[in-house]
Amino acid sequence: MTRTSLTIVLAACIAATFGCTSKNYVKQQTTPLINKTNELDDMTAKNSKDIKDVDARAQAGIQAVNAKTAEADQKAQAANQNASSAQQVADAANNRVGMLTETVANLDNYRPVAETSVKFGFNKDTLTPKAKEALDQLAGTIATTRGYIIALEGSTDSVGSSEYNYDLSQRRANSVIQYLASKYSVPAHKIYVIGLGKDKPLETNKTSEGRADNRRVDVRLMTNTTGDTNQPAPPATTGQNNPSSM
Repeated sequence: MTRTSLTIVLAACIAATFGCTSKNYVKQQTTPLINKTNELDDMTAKNSKDIKDVDARAQAGIQAVNAKTAEADQKAQAANQNASSAQQVADAANNRVGMLTETVANLDNYRPVAETSVKFGFNKDTLTPKAKEALDQLAGTIATTRGYIIALEGSTDSVGSSEYNYDLSQRRANSVIQYLASKYSVPAHKIYVIGLGKDKPLETNKTSEGRADNRRVDVRLMTNTTGDTNQPAPPATTGQNNPSSM
């Protein structure tokens, strides 16, 4: 081997040795950086997941709070409605008391001439043939009675709410008014109407017979003329028996 060849071989060996050394050095330097980058990527992914979990829990909490708030609003509205309804019932009761007081004060100036009681079927406000017959008997004395008025008190049994029974008693009284007005031309200003509902039972509501007696309208023909105080008033009509057909 010539000197020149030996020199080339030595140079190649040195270069190969230096190249391997450089690669190892670079690898030693870059491996920790790569590992650190991977750790950072893992931490970033974990943080993103944690943020999403926190956001999901926050959204669920907000929705729960909104639902509770809506429920509270609904309860508040319901409470306000119940309070308004209670106030309306109280106002209606006060109006009925005032009307009754005024009517009674006016009726103190009158004395009864004739009276009857017409009965109604359960939850009914239509006149039965017996009811019409009783009204016909009472109306027969209207033409000979001066300064008269007709006082009506509508009543019900105890079945149902107070408000429904007030309305039902009023409807029953209205049936009597319509009959007297259409058949006997009794003017509206001659009639006093009180819907008592179930507030003034004639008999106990614990029996069917008692409830039947309480489903009624009491009708009184009254006059404000003094007349002969020694002369007895005309006999009152006897009223109806309990309607058996209803």
